[in-house]
Amino acid sequence: MELIDIPANRCPPGANIVGLRSSDGMELRAAYWRPEGPPRGTVAIVQGRAEFIEKYFETIGELLERGFVVATFDWRGQGLSQRLLRNRAKDHVRRSTDFRRDLDAFIRRLLTPDCPKPWFALAHSMGAAALIDYCVAHDGDELFERIVALAPMIDLHGFPGSATARRLAAGFHALGLARLFVPGGRNRPPYHKPFAHNVLTGDPRRFARAAGILNLAPALGVGDPTIGWVHAAYHLMRRLTSQREVERIHTPILFVAAGDERLVSTPAIERFSVRLKTASCLVLRDARHEILMERAEIRSEFWAAFDAFIPGQRILHEAAQAAS
Repeated sequence: MELIDIPANRCPPGANIVGLRSSDGMELRAAYWRPEGPPRGTVAIVQGRAEFIEKYFETIGELLERGFVVATFDWRGQGLSQRLLRNRAKDHVRRSTDFRRDLDAFIRRLLTPDCPKPWFALAHSMGAAALIDYCVAHDGDELFERIVALAPMIDLHGFPGSATARRLAAGFHALGLARLFVPGGRNRPPYHKPFAHNVLTGDPRRFARAAGILNLAPALGVGDPTIGWVHAAYHLMRRLTSQREVERIHTPILFVAAGDERLVSTPAIERFSVRLKTASCLVLRDARHEILMERAEIRSEFWAAFDAFIPGQRILHEAAQAAS
């Protein structure tokens, strides 16, 4: 349950490492940090597919500087949480509702006892979709004051987002092939592929940093997803896009989409944001999928939007004093 600290990617000081157990017995690695001085609240970082806590050290430091407690965890099947298959490189999940189990363990066993309110969420890709689905499953309960959803997995880009791809995944799954890689899938993590052909970030320095972490700590990485993971992802996305229950969510949500997106569908994110009464969508024109791993100028745009959207306890208190 340790955190991997390397010279190119220093762990922010004061980390508290926590082991969580989900309701179905999966062991999850989690961590939280406290800022110096009275906290403004808590930001929960909800990671995307194939990510891990160490990848967010830079973002965690930036949130600590803003005065927030920061908490995050590794999903089952990735990072240093429990893997589901003998081949650790296969990114696998058995069913789409397992994401809810992991979030429930994180919220009940880390946020509730250890992290002050107000709670905010900064969620990425698969994690953003899973968090919205969790909120829907809890009848729109306003667990978080506000949510920032980065490139959420509402639908996939290109052929993976097509009806044909969905039917193929369902067919392979029905044949008992859930544990196999998707066709063409490999053990190699996304950051072990050449920068020139990557669809994640336009920043060579942050790309190299992520690759360096995985070179020194290969146990953190996963390769391509399994058919089971893809089948579960399609179920998750279908719930979000086809069920009217999603419109019960009243938590303010800022969707931040990537203009140079090649993994999820930015048009689908824009359409989805219109369905929610308290949501808005910002598209960062030159960004690729991993906005927090992007070039400095793109990250500056993101942080300007974040700071305008996420008020902390002190800001709310100051606003109340100014109004009185």
